[in-house]
Amino acid sequence: MTQNPRPKVPRRALDGVLLLDKPVGLSSNDALIRAKRLYLAKKAGHTGTLDPLASGLLPLCFGEATKFSQDLLDADKTYEATMRLGIRTTTGDAEGEAIETRDVACDQPAVEQALAQFRGDIVQVPPMYSALKRDGKPLYEYARAGQTIEREGRQVTIHVLELVACALPDVTFRVTCSKGTYVRTLAEDIGEALGCGAHLVMLRRTGVGALTLEHSVTLDALSDATESERDAWLQPVDALLSTFPSVQLDADATRRFMHGQRLRLADLSVGDDVLQAARTRVYASEGKLLGVARVGEGVLAPERLIVTA
Repeated sequence: MTQNPRPKVPRRALDGVLLLDKPVGLSSNDALIRAKRLYLAKKAGHTGTLDPLASGLLPLCFGEATKFSQDLLDADKTYEATMRLGIRTTTGDAEGEAIETRDVACDQPAVEQALAQFRGDIVQVPPMYSALKRDGKPLYEYARAGQTIEREGRQVTIHVLELVACALPDVTFRVTCSKGTYVRTLAEDIGEALGCGAHLVMLRRTGVGALTLEHSVTLDALSDATESERDAWLQPVDALLSTFPSVQLDADATRRFMHGQRLRLADLSVGDDVLQAARTRVYASEGKLLGVARVGEGVLAPERLIVTA
């Protein structure tokens, strides 16, 4: 007897941002898939990966918010991390195999002095166990095959690097860093500066740009929630754009802007913050987000627009 196929569950056209507190042991993509399934969302994407070893803030974008995910990919990130001194591993973290053990002869003042060396602009050599590609293949595939590829150092910026706890051989620190920073590489380099080596044993992301864990939710909480409760956890699309100044347009300017026309700044009511910015978020007179525009040469030029029904 032929069974009737199960009816497809209709997908929802959702627009917004979910601040997910990703658990340890789950990839960012798996976390996205689970959240997308719970919301029955048509379209979703994340804003940069967290390793399975890491937990914490993973902003997920639904619908029109996916157009602005690049802004978070480029944003500064804040982490709390714990490194274990005296042991180096193949991957730079606890997922790898130990390859060297050294005595830990430093104290807390020495740790604080080492941290000070890594504030500001520094050069990092990306780890072999990373998703950076060489000849179309990620570096971690070469690493798993026992190959080491020459990598050029890249400049990154460590805005904040402060000691949270020192219970040797474990050291916990807080770091706010620019795009492209590898915290496990930072831990390894600090360990080398201390003369004993180190690897990362805990990493928790607490901030992405202006977004923080304060309003985040776990997958378990989402699973136990009703549809209306889940929807209440969604932030508006412009949560991704809170660091940009804003412009509000009248009805005529709104119509022209949404048709892709450049608007003369002299014809608009804009503040000095907009005139000094490279990009701005743009709203209609009733407060509806229209999109993002470039500012320059005396004009407001549409960059990415929100599609309205």
